[in-house]
Amino acid sequence: MQSETTFTDRSFSSQENSPLALKKIVSAGRGFWHDVSETDWNDWRWQMKHRITTVEQLQKFLPTLTPEELAGAQLANTKLALGITPYFFNLIDPADENCPIRRQMVPRLEETHTAPWEMSDPCGEDSHSPVPGLVHRYPDRVLFLVTDRCASYCRYCTRSRLVSNASGYDFHPEYDKQIAYIAAHPEIRDVLLSGGDPLLLSDEKLENLLSRLRAIPHVEFLRIGTRIPIFLPQRITPELCAMLKQFHPLFISVHTNHPRELTTEVRDALGRLADAGIPLGNQSVLLKHVNDSVDVMKALVQKLLMCRVKPYYIYQCDLIAGSAHLRASVAKGLEIMEKLRGHTTGYAVPTYVIDAPGGGGKVPISPEYVLCRNAGRVLIRNFEGKVFEYPETADGRPCGQPPKEISASELV
Repeated sequence: MQSETTFTDRSFSSQENSPLALKKIVSAGRGFWHDVSETDWNDWRWQMKHRITTVEQLQKFLPTLTPEELAGAQLANTKLALGITPYFFNLIDPADENCPIRRQMVPRLEETHTAPWEMSDPCGEDSHSPVPGLVHRYPDRVLFLVTDRCASYCRYCTRSRLVSNASGYDFHPEYDKQIAYIAAHPEIRDVLLSGGDPLLLSDEKLENLLSRLRAIPHVEFLRIGTRIPIFLPQRITPELCAMLKQFHPLFISVHTNHPRELTTEVRDALGRLADAGIPLGNQSVLLKHVNDSVDVMKALVQKLLMCRVKPYYIYQCDLIAGSAHLRASVAKGLEIMEKLRGHTTGYAVPTYVIDAPGGGGKVPISPEYVLCRNAGRVLIRNFEGKVFEYPETADGRPCGQPPKEISASELV
């Protein structure tokens, strides 16, 4: 029996934004599900079966829905399904409309507004798809879409045209054709499994798929893109980790946007993957009122390292239809990068990228550190704004002048 009022075991409020509070690693708690047995709560299939998927459930568990959220939830299944696991739902602050978890997961009316520059396929994946479910945009690697289902649905999803099938895309991966294409193209050395979320497949199905890919001689390494360790850490079982360990070199990219998503449950799940020898990287999306803050992003990248995950990318939010209310500016992204580089360990500094609209691929964006180059020197600045001269001729040969710091008067 589910209680409609219990939030007493929650360990945080979304108003706690001090660096110390943001970096605390605490349990998500049990919330409304405090009387569910430990066995059920820790069973990922139970979590999937009891997801919040209807307006009625959302109103029951989140009675503070705003009119915009209620209208968005009523229309959600015409674009991207509503779905939130009980575990992840416990991270939502019911008292704060701008809770960073709530903004990512609860539909809003703004999703129905499409700006003229927004697209259903902003990364041009369909135009680079030689067979259904396979995207071959870069020379030596492919994106292998294995499913259209996720444990929970992010409202800014760049594949909302196909994920959850709410819009009628009717996605059906054809593994035989996908694998045959990879086998016939020896230039492909890297296969990224994504979707939807590959870790929703059973251990047996995933093992079969990985085995078939590993049997292709020119496939050097495999990757899995997943948000399951964040949405559904119960899925990261010892049995799953033991199975994945067979397929090294195997890398996993997780997707975390806010430090409060890194709970004790997530830390332990990521630890099980790391203990299986799997290198872990994180991909974040820059989102308005979620992580478009230097303090929040710095806490996130530092907390990721504490969870044995290397911050890999920060993505500028793709131009997916209906995402304008979540899109932070490129200027804000550059400001954040400026305050990370040199202000925290290099291991914690991801690459900020824009996935070029229409299929141009990822383009790294960074603050300007090279100020100028001329016949005898390269002028660079550091994170403090100090300017230095690196002696080098125009054709790249070192020249005789010793390097030095440049004063402001010398720059005039």
